[in-house]
Amino acid sequence: MNNWFTVKVKYTKQLDNGALKRVSEPYLLAAMTFTDAEARIYEELGAVIRGEFAVTGIARTEIHDIFAYDDADVWYKAKVKYENFDADSEKAKKVTQNFLVSAHSVKEAYERLQESLKGLMVDFEIPSIIVSPIVEIFPFQENLDREISRRPIEEVEEEEDEETTGPGAVFSASGSDLDDEDEDDQEEGDSEVEDDFEEENED
Repeated sequence: MNNWFTVKVKYTKQLDNGALKRVSEPYLLAAMTFTDAEARIYEELGAVIRGEFAVTGIARTEIHDIFAYDDADVWYKAKVKYENFDADSEKAKKVTQNFLVSAHSVKEAYERLQESLKGLMVDFEIPSIIVSPIVEIFPFQENLDREISRRPIEEVEEEEDEETTGPGAVFSASGSDLDDEDEDDQEEGDSEVEDDFEEENED
């Protein structure tokens, strides 16, 4: 089963004004292991980035679903909370899940997330939405998986070459049902990636 990994890549980027700058950018991709994630990022970016690039960090990232809209390329990370009834303990369990949605603003991200989750059969709240530093997302690709001998991700719900309503595509990997006690650890991991990203771009 595949998971989402954030892979940080350092390379020399040509800016809009023609200047060259050394940057470090995070990408999100579906992979089975850390080694698999590194192999796949080289496959994905090898033909896109001119010159050499280096992988400077790989971290497992808990994302439940990704809602991709074709008209926006900025990603927003949203935290969604709801209560799930546990039949064994006969108690309601608080669940926190992270989602990504592409949008032009926080307001639009909130509206698109509400629309995408309207089929959820429980009441939920969205306590936070922040801009994600993720540059691009690489979901499961069956052909690429076959080339580098990986098993297909079972839970991806991407449908290619079909017209859809709402998001252009929905990407899923293994779920991220986090208890409240795990919430702080997850937030610390996310902030570390974002802080590193910002510091390295200031150089």
